[in-house]
Amino acid sequence: MDTHTVARLPDDKTWQVPGFTRDQHGKPQIGLDPASLYAYGHLIRLTEELVLDQFSRGLVSGTTHTCIGQELTALSVVRALDHPDDAVLSNHRNHGHFLSYSGDFVGLVAEIMGREAGACGGWGGSQHLVHRNFHSNGVQGGMLGIGAGLALARKLQDSAGIVAAIIGDGTLGQGLVYEAMNLASVWKAPLLVVVENNGISQTTVSRDNLGGDIQARGAAFGLPTWRLADDDPEFCRKVAEVVSAVRASRGPGFLVIDTRRMGPHSKGDDLRDPNELAEIRARDPLAALARQLPADTLATIEARNREFVETVRQAANASPEATLAETPSHIFTAQLEHPLPSYPPIAAGSNVRQVLNTALQYLLKSDQRTLLIGEDLHDPYGGAFKVTQGLSSEFPGRVISTPISEAGITGSSIGLSLDGYLPIVEIMFADFLSLCLDQLLNHAVKFPGMFADTSVPIVIRTPCGGRRGYGPTHSQSPEHLFTSVPGLTVVYGSHRHNISELLIDAVLRWHYPVLFLEHKLLYGEKMEPADYVTLPATDDVATHLFPTLRRGATEPDVTLVSYGGMLTMTEAVANRLESEEELEVEIVSPSLLSPLPRESLIKHLATRECVVVIEESHHDFGVSAEIAAALLESGFKGQFLRIGTPPVPIASARSLERSIIPDEQSIIEQILDLF
Repeated sequence: MDTHTVARLPDDKTWQVPGFTRDQHGKPQIGLDPASLYAYGHLIRLTEELVLDQFSRGLVSGTTHTCIGQELTALSVVRALDHPDDAVLSNHRNHGHFLSYSGDFVGLVAEIMGREAGACGGWGGSQHLVHRNFHSNGVQGGMLGIGAGLALARKLQDSAGIVAAIIGDGTLGQGLVYEAMNLASVWKAPLLVVVENNGISQTTVSRDNLGGDIQARGAAFGLPTWRLADDDPEFCRKVAEVVSAVRASRGPGFLVIDTRRMGPHSKGDDLRDPNELAEIRARDPLAALARQLPADTLATIEARNREFVETVRQAANASPEATLAETPSHIFTAQLEHPLPSYPPIAAGSNVRQVLNTALQYLLKSDQRTLLIGEDLHDPYGGAFKVTQGLSSEFPGRVISTPISEAGITGSSIGLSLDGYLPIVEIMFADFLSLCLDQLLNHAVKFPGMFADTSVPIVIRTPCGGRRGYGPTHSQSPEHLFTSVPGLTVVYGSHRHNISELLIDAVLRWHYPVLFLEHKLLYGEKMEPADYVTLPATDDVATHLFPTLRRGATEPDVTLVSYGGMLTMTEAVANRLESEEELEVEIVSPSLLSPLPRESLIKHLATRECVVVIEESHHDFGVSAEIAAALLESGFKGQFLRIGTPPVPIASARSLERSIIPDEQSIIEQILDLF
């Protein structure tokens, strides 16, 4: 999936890397002969030195992590990837990988400088880069789950492409690394995990933060493993053989490369002993290559490279600073307007569970890109709440039951989405979403904002809410946590919404990450609209897909705002207020919680005299708090009350749970206090 278009013309001298041709996709072709390896490694080193020099001149803000001393390690795997479907996932120390994959020297330097000519237009900086099938991110280990998904995509497509995910030894303390290796092993997906073993992470040496043998970590998951050193004269050839072996096996692998960085972790924080640094400089693999070359050949290469890198400097300096015509209010720049799908009919008397099952069946039938992923989705179980029952039998290979691996599942779904699939993830209980948070906050919603023309169309379904006696870690309503994630669309329908259309639209018509919440108690509720009507769609993001409903008095004494599983109780409260207290009551029920529909929902509520928001979530810093703030900003002069769950765990005992989660009587008493 090509996600980046180079702004410079192909015949621009800053785009033509001297001494190297490119394949049809623009990837530099680096030979295995000493002259080619040295020439490209030397280009990388000069570029890293240029970046540090630009920093010393005050032309680089933030931080940068160079790979000086590790140039051969950086290019070894990437140069060997010669299939158009091959992908590279990198980390904070990514410059050598990026240059070996893209050859975009100006794009790298300009990006680090925050210039328009940057590979990401200044959004990504040193750590976050994209070019075709290359992506990097600064969160340690965070790309490994994505790599498992990209590798699974290649297996599903029967492609010979492989995915190389490159990390440092310090990242081996991250749990997602092992989730990803386990998933790749279970799926037999072509993921090559490459560990650049520096012997030190930031400032902590390996003996103080790594237990056991590094290579054994891959073997523990059944991955073929290799260990090489970048000062071996045959190093790059041996790496190419590893890449070929992984490609031939069509399965995963684990490669450890022993290397030593000559520079600091970032800019100038090198606290190592001077004697140790002298030893590292003495083993410099690039210098060893140089010694193999005739003096005149070496001089020619170095002179040519220095001239080119000076051209790169001038081009990056000449590029204007990255600017915004106006500050964006969100990342949703491509609101897709596919023709409306012919939604599946809903059988009379269907409950929410049946309707969701029918919607998933429809999605799997109508679009081959759709996949269902989650724990225990297979028949005869069909998921903890039976929403996927029957689907794995009807669609073998497209309903994927996974290990207990919430972060890995989420990451792999991001990878699948980057490759054109439409993954629908089921997290067994919403309480476990906290394990997915890094993948959502630092990856799924960042990629569309940082990387041009990148979509992450994933939908994460999960049952939430209490009143089932499931206790503190299986009863929570965590929407208040996730509505605060910039760029994450949070949808929470009810039995009054057409929940089938909400889900289908989230998958087919909204190519951004969606959290799709489903209250457990609604699964058994009959889905019917009653007398609700839809508030008119406005310029609000996605309100045409995820509408707000209302019913009741047009000039109400009180407007009750509720959503999801609290709507049934809110309706009971409204009935009692009308019959017992003779109040005129309106109910408003949004399905879209984030981004908050200010033009439709807030403008409507701003006309009311008394607004009460009823939610099952902790209302401190939650949905009701945001509604209150938006109303205040709109000039609202009426009364406002928010009713929610106090900030305490949800108890297992039903008697205690009833006291914690708002019930009908407590809601009525709080509302009557207003009058």
